[in-house]
Amino acid sequence: MKVGIDSFACDGGKAGAGAYLTQLLKRIPPSGALFEIFGWEFDRYAYNDIAPNLEFVARCSIDGKTANSLWHLFKYEEFAKTRNYNVCFFPAAHRLAAPRRSPCPTVGTVHDMAAYYWGRGKTRERLGLVPRVILPAALRRLDRIIAVSNWVRQELVELTRVKESRIEVVPNGIDLEAFRLLPKNEESVVLIQPFSFRRPYVLCVSRIEHPIKNHIRLIEAFRIFKERTKYPHRLVLAGGDGQGSETVKRAAHASPYRNDIFFTGHFPLRSLPKLYSGADIAVFPSMYEGFGSGVLEAMATGVPVACARAAGLPETAEHAALYFNPLDSEDMADRLVTLTANREIYRNCRRLGLERVQSFSWDRCAERTLRIIQETV
Repeated sequence: MKVGIDSFACDGGKAGAGAYLTQLLKRIPPSGALFEIFGWEFDRYAYNDIAPNLEFVARCSIDGKTANSLWHLFKYEEFAKTRNYNVCFFPAAHRLAAPRRSPCPTVGTVHDMAAYYWGRGKTRERLGLVPRVILPAALRRLDRIIAVSNWVRQELVELTRVKESRIEVVPNGIDLEAFRLLPKNEESVVLIQPFSFRRPYVLCVSRIEHPIKNHIRLIEAFRIFKERTKYPHRLVLAGGDGQGSETVKRAAHASPYRNDIFFTGHFPLRSLPKLYSGADIAVFPSMYEGFGSGVLEAMATGVPVACARAAGLPETAEHAALYFNPLDSEDMADRLVTLTANREIYRNCRRLGLERVQSFSWDRCAERTLRIIQETV
């Protein structure tokens, strides 16, 4: 069996879909199946350290979503036929136009349907005409779909009319070797070159994207929290800039507590466990997440979590987090106050979080994903 793995739209192994692909590649067994990666020309060396024995076939030297879509629509079929694939796997199927025809069966993973989120409200600013027309049909062309949560599965059924029988839910995992309890110390500063973070701090790890990631309401909730408690906490926003990031930064600059709000920009994955470990609380205010990877990362490092009761977050966190209405800054602030002022609730959330992360495993995720690929052949 020869399996083609499409690394287009996986961000060179970074961010959500990229981290997912990286974890799967680490766990491909030395079996009779032959795995091969194909993707952007400039991703040629992105997976060398992770999967040194897998061949990478570079295609399409032009970056961008349009080039991505055109290649899959007009070049993929002949390419897959030439490579003699028995099955093709698309780890970021929600971010590309699946081919019109394929010479072999296809399996795709859908991490979220965020592009459709604003279609339920006043505007479709996040979903242009082409994706709105192409994406549902593209997903329906896949032979099997892996959804990372039951929330995503239900959205696929409702929004794209994919038959539920073709969807299997396989939750993402958590790397418990990287994200684990680290020794706590009494130092007032956490040093992570080139940064130094003064403790105590409230941490939010998320791409800075407005309005879907909801940073502006978090900044307002932080103001309410500071005014109520007079505590010395700072707010650390760790994540690269996305759409609308300047709007978020203007809101932070306008806050009376702007000197206590810190933007890190893109934060290196290898240093995230230490950043989490130094935090008093981790907060996830996003109005839409297909799966809560950041929630699990915080819990695994022993940090109590407050998160939005929205989309796939409650499914990931279950009873191990405090929840708030993502549209209500007062409600968000209430949870921050509770976790900092009530040590019994703080300790309980910490304990439940450490228990909750044991339900998620990249080994199980990879095993089930590879089984689905094999079954589809």
